[in-house]
Amino acid sequence: MGRGDSAKPIGGEVPLKIRIGFVVELARRLHEYGTAAPRLEDVVNLVSARLSLGCNVLSTPTSIVMSFADHAASDDDLADVTQVVRLPPGEVNLKALCRTDEIANGVIAGEIGLAEGRRLLREVGAMRPRWPSKLATVASYGIAAAAVAIILHAGWNEAAASGLIGLLIGLVALAALRWPSLGPASEAISAFLAATVATVIAAWVAPLAVRSVVIASLIVLMPGMTLTTAVRELSTQHLISGTARTMGAVATLLKLTFGAIVAVQFCELLGLHPQQFEPVLLAPWIEWCAVIAGALSFAVLFRSPLRHVPIVVGAVVLGYACTQVAGRVSPAFGTFAGSVAVGAVSNLFARVTDRPGALIREPGIILLVPGSVGFRTLSFVFENDAQLGLHTAIALITLLVAIVAGLLFGDLLVPPRRKL
Repeated sequence: MGRGDSAKPIGGEVPLKIRIGFVVELARRLHEYGTAAPRLEDVVNLVSARLSLGCNVLSTPTSIVMSFADHAASDDDLADVTQVVRLPPGEVNLKALCRTDEIANGVIAGEIGLAEGRRLLREVGAMRPRWPSKLATVASYGIAAAAVAIILHAGWNEAAASGLIGLLIGLVALAALRWPSLGPASEAISAFLAATVATVIAAWVAPLAVRSVVIASLIVLMPGMTLTTAVRELSTQHLISGTARTMGAVATLLKLTFGAIVAVQFCELLGLHPQQFEPVLLAPWIEWCAVIAGALSFAVLFRSPLRHVPIVVGAVVLGYACTQVAGRVSPAFGTFAGSVAVGAVSNLFARVTDRPGALIREPGIILLVPGSVGFRTLSFVFENDAQLGLHTAIALITLLVAIVAGLLFGDLLVPPRRKL
């Protein structure tokens, strides 16, 4: 949403219901594709004003409430219509987000009619991944897990085990789409599966750093991005959405941690004990190859448009490279520097190309978000190591603040001209 932001209102002659229908459908699509509350509300307010509507909107992770007043008929701000939309939490879908942005820009520019725009938005919402896309997603779970294992400075055994377990978790995620009743328990099942398989491999096949394998295997399920979005919403005074999103992330971490702890105790019951392992140091160039492989897998998981895959990969590499260079001072400063770079470059990209900055912003911080730190925090608490749990909790908060502050500073360096 960038083109025509300051143009005069349009659509006043169109019936109120059609104008409201378009705005509601647009809000539904943006929510579904993972847009945070501040950006979603800004876009809804912008589009409503262009359509001669006054709108008060409240977005939360599971609902949107919108009250509309028809400014084409009267200057009265009292609402004519209030719409409540109940939705599941959204997931990042860059391809659908770009298409939604194109449709909204076309409507604002007068190139697409409101009724036609609403129909096109519904078509975007009706799109479902086909089997080749589903299989690519499952493969991406395995590639991302293996890549993150190497980034965590594990060895080849850990990378292979993480990749295998990642594939299994991808199949669990696919099954959860097929059978929705499996969805609420999928995180716990995945964590149980990851810890059990890792322990079996470490006991019977090859020595492993089991904890690193479990974290790498579950990396796609870690709610680091959700926690980061929640803190940013809280920092911009979107308190309801930020609080709700935080609790959703905590619930996910609890399920992941509980599943892993149960698996460890189950393996102890069966007498399975991991072999002692020797740390293996891999060459630095292998780590960078893993970063690129992980970036490609995240491009698939974020459903990036094919023509924008190089941009997504470059964003991941940019964020990680800045973190590694500035991280020589401290991990928190490295995370801050990476976030500043990603935030500024995403805004610059949006200004130059008139495309959503989310194409760079979302993948750019994926290797910076501290989901694994939150997992370790709760793991230590469940293991009755409160002191170490408190230490990692402080590290988690520090990293979250560093990411959010970095993105805000990036907005100051290159002010965003677009809402997405």
